[in-house]
Amino acid sequence: MSAGVTPLDVGKRIKAKVARPAPEPGDAAWQIEPQAGRLDLEKLYAARLQAVRARPYLATALFALHLVESWQVPTMAVDRYWRCYASPLFVERTPVEDLASVWVHEVSHLLRDHHGRSDRLARDLGMTGRDDRLRMNIAADCEINDDAFGEGLVTPVGALTPERLHLPEGQLMEDYLRGFVFDPRKPGLAWLDCGSGADGVDRPWELGPEGAAGLTPQERDAVRFRVAEGIRARPGDAPAGWRRWAEEAFHPPQPWRQLLGAALRSAVSGPGSGGDYSYGRPARRSTGLPGVVLPSLRRRPPRVSVVIDTSGSVSDDELGSALLEVAAIGRAVGGRHDQVTVLSCDAAAQTVQPICRAAGISLIGGGGTDLRTGFAAALRTRPQPDVVVVLTDGQTPWPAVAPSCRTVVGLFRRPVRYNEGNPDYRPDAPPTWARVVTIG
Repeated sequence: MSAGVTPLDVGKRIKAKVARPAPEPGDAAWQIEPQAGRLDLEKLYAARLQAVRARPYLATALFALHLVESWQVPTMAVDRYWRCYASPLFVERTPVEDLASVWVHEVSHLLRDHHGRSDRLARDLGMTGRDDRLRMNIAADCEINDDAFGEGLVTPVGALTPERLHLPEGQLMEDYLRGFVFDPRKPGLAWLDCGSGADGVDRPWELGPEGAAGLTPQERDAVRFRVAEGIRARPGDAPAGWRRWAEEAFHPPQPWRQLLGAALRSAVSGPGSGGDYSYGRPARRSTGLPGVVLPSLRRRPPRVSVVIDTSGSVSDDELGSALLEVAAIGRAVGGRHDQVTVLSCDAAAQTVQPICRAAGISLIGGGGTDLRTGFAAALRTRPQPDVVVVLTDGQTPWPAVAPSCRTVVGLFRRPVRYNEGNPDYRPDAPPTWARVVTIG
């Protein structure tokens, strides 16, 4: 710290997330000399070792961080290149137990890609102001701190938790961002700064992409994979938030609405879909056959039959989602709702309904499930559909023979499928002749 820095400057640089409350005049904290010793690496390494003992599945990530001494950073912070900046003053006045919690907190920002997610939010929502980025930092802290401490890690004084901000626990940064209204006058928040690793905005005191000891994108991905692998190997040792993160690291969530829409568009545009011969416009080949009129193949809006599983195993939320998909299907065929029919099916097929709007569709059912009757009823409609779309949880028998038209299956996600009377029960997977998209 340069000469001429006042105690007031020092107080402003203490981050409320983990630091003690700002000292009062006369407090011993004011007696720290601006030219205090350099960064206490031994203390920081001891704190990191304690963090590894408390959270062994984070060991790879904690040891991948490169320490950088900085008098400009308020406490400790990370950049997107996996450098950890530490203030010598903060390290000197903070107990080892608290520093261990800070290590875990900062590396969590990087593992959970808060910088990348913040950049996407800023792009999608137009959140470009400094207050917006601070809100993202606060929301990211809430995602981490709701289950980061305890079990060997102390809760630092002033740590931002969902409870402190009157928000529910167990949510993601994006959810907290919508629920939290930032008040720049609120004490203890305006000086929060976890670095670009938390909100995606480069700081003047960071070394940047050309600086030394940063990790390449491939190395960052390798660290995340190793940590996720460790969590999945011993899932009982990790909080729910980390288990969810590890599962998504191995199986990233797919944009299922786009996938379902793409599958439908592919089906309705395939050969034979929406095509029929018509004498309304004779074929050009008729000119070569005097006295003979040949029909021409004309395109028409494809006919789509939607079979919705209304058995008792499908929730009301899933049925509501199915109605939204029906409306999207109507738009996918050019707004020709007369070309789309909806069929409710549990153990038996119900009435076939043409759609005018999704809100007017009545879904009937609530019993067992046998979608074979739904397929049969859909194929009996006249004129026959070009595409059959089935929205189901998959706990059903399937037709033994592929229908005469293309089939798209929207499968409601089920973490575990079981039968209480038969512990070895496994439901039949959707048939190979259907295009399957997992919903949710």
